[in-house]
Amino acid sequence: MPQTVLLAEDDRAIRHALERALTLEGYEVTAVADGVEALAHAHRTSPDVLVLDVMMPGIDGLQVCRVLRAEGDRTPILMLTALVETADRIAGLDAGADDYVVKPFDVEEVFARLRALLRRTLPVTTGGGSGGGVGGGVATEAGREPQVSDRQVEAAGLRMDLQARRAWRGRRELELTRTEFELLELLARNAGIVLDHSTIYDRIWGYDFGPGSKNLAVYVGYLRRKLDEPGAPQLIHTVRGVGYVLRED
Repeated sequence: MPQTVLLAEDDRAIRHALERALTLEGYEVTAVADGVEALAHAHRTSPDVLVLDVMMPGIDGLQVCRVLRAEGDRTPILMLTALVETADRIAGLDAGADDYVVKPFDVEEVFARLRALLRRTLPVTTGGGSGGGVGGGVATEAGREPQVSDRQVEAAGLRMDLQARRAWRGRRELELTRTEFELLELLARNAGIVLDHSTIYDRIWGYDFGPGSKNLAVYVGYLRRKLDEPGAPQLIHTVRGVGYVLRED
């Protein structure tokens, strides 16, 4: 069966063009013009993924996202936004969005991001998905090997329950979005290994958006805010010009 997309966009031209493109790509699309309709359809139909414009009259995309997350709905959400400041993107992540596309966008980028989000909703299988170690690391740091099983990952004082999609640093549970969880899992499974930008983009988003993209830096920064604790060592380290590594100094 085709995967279902709920699209909420108040600009009629963009809504119709994106609805047609998604339909031609093989998705079953429900397109609405505002947040009120989006919430009503989300409650009635349980789509596979939502595409929400940030700025809509009445209930905007951020409010739709907050309501669904407060209800415990973990359906992947891709935000469409004309706002390019980092603070605006962080607001979307705070609301519970999984990814975003900045307008004007290439429809192929929307397709790539949707494919990546939908892949993450598939059941975890032994050695599949982002579960295996990554061969794209460029260097190994000294330290204890991560403890990895089909259900749990433990590394650098972190513990992740992969089936329940919960994570802790020490005794403190972390409130993570879907993308944050996937990124932390990738880093934890490869603790001590420097992962380059293209490897992380490929494993998390399924597409390398190139050296000009700030997408990864935004997510790493946001994840650090949730991980870091006063007096405790930083866990995610930047290796300039290369990528990122998870280790406990």
